[in-house]
Amino acid sequence: MKKRNVDDWIDRYLSVSFLVIKRGAALVKVGLDEEMTHDQYYLLRYIRRRGTCTSTELSTVFGVNKSAVTAMTNRLVDKGWLRRDRDQNDRRVVALSLTPQGEEWVAETDRNVYRLVEEVIARFPEEEIEAFIRTYEKLARVLQEVEEAK
Repeated sequence: MKKRNVDDWIDRYLSVSFLVIKRGAALVKVGLDEEMTHDQYYLLRYIRRRGTCTSTELSTVFGVNKSAVTAMTNRLVDKGWLRRDRDQNDRRVVALSLTPQGEEWVAETDRNVYRLVEEVIARFPEEEIEAFIRTYEKLARVLQEVEEAK
């Protein structure tokens, strides 16, 4: 690989990555309540898909410390969208799950966000969408491997 090509790719990647992340986040934010953060939304979506999980699992999946997860889950419990239940076999383990209100909020928000994202991806041919998503998933795996190797 030529040094010039690598430098050009890095510059292009950094430029487009910044724009996509900022504009993509702004697009998703349109579908959220004013007081809801992206992180809270993604956390609720994750819990909805899993059914239940622990703070430790969330900490690992989202790559943040447990105190950040605790702060976020406290706010979501206060809003009535998340609940904590102690494990019957091990009282030290606390399972997090959505309340019916949380389920309803995530379902409605997903519908809003999906409509907005669909408006964007509908501008691409199906094969480009598939290729992009496969590449993006590979990028996520590579980034995780690099992080784990450090």
